[in-house]
Amino acid sequence: MKIRSADFVMSNSNVINAPKERIPEYAFIGRSNVGKSSLINMLMERKDLAKISGKPGKTQLINHFKINDEWFLVDLPGYGYAQISRKKRTIFQYFIENYFKEREQLVCTFVLIDSRHDPQKIDIEFMQFLGENQIPFCLVFTKADKLGSSKLNKQISAYKKILLDSWETLPMTFLTSSSTGLGRKEFLDFIGGINEDVAKDFK
Repeated sequence: MKIRSADFVMSNSNVINAPKERIPEYAFIGRSNVGKSSLINMLMERKDLAKISGKPGKTQLINHFKINDEWFLVDLPGYGYAQISRKKRTIFQYFIENYFKEREQLVCTFVLIDSRHDPQKIDIEFMQFLGENQIPFCLVFTKADKLGSSKLNKQISAYKKILLDSWETLPMTFLTSSSTGLGRKEFLDFIGGINEDVAKDFK
C-alpha cells in the first residue's frame, strides 16, 4: 500500500463523537512510552503526524487520522503510566473501553509492545480484555533494532508462550523499528489486504 495522504480529522474523549463515515478503522494502543507516535509517523512517512513527546502519557484523547481517504488510523491513549493521576487513569479506561466495545467501524487493533522488556502483566491483561470482547488484534513489537536477533526472538517467544495459555491460535505479529523502517511494508500490506476483504461490508 502506498500512502498518498494522511490527514488529522479530530480528537475527542467520547466514541459517540467519533467520525460517522463507514470506512475501516485501525486502532493503535500500548503502554505509555512504547514508541507509538514514532511508529505511526514512520508508517505514514510523516515527521509530525502523531505528536512525539519526551513525557509519557502525552496522548490523552482518541485521535482520528484519515489515510488515503479510505481508512482511519486511530491513535489511542497509552495505558499504565504511573504519573498520570488516578482520576485521569479512570477516565482513560472508561472512554477506551467504550471505544472498543462500541466502535462498529473498528476492524483491527494493533497492540504495541516494547521488544526490550520482558512480558508485562498490564499488556497481557489488555490482550485478555480484547479477547473477551472478541476484538481482533495483532501484536506489534517496537524498537526491534535495539536488540540482537537472539534476544529479540527470546522476548517474542516469551509473549507467545504466555498467550498460548489462553488462546488456541496466536495473533499475527509484526516486528518494527521507527528508526530503520523495519516492518513498514509488511504492516501496510496487511492493512491493504484487510481493506480489500472488508470493503463490501462498508458500502
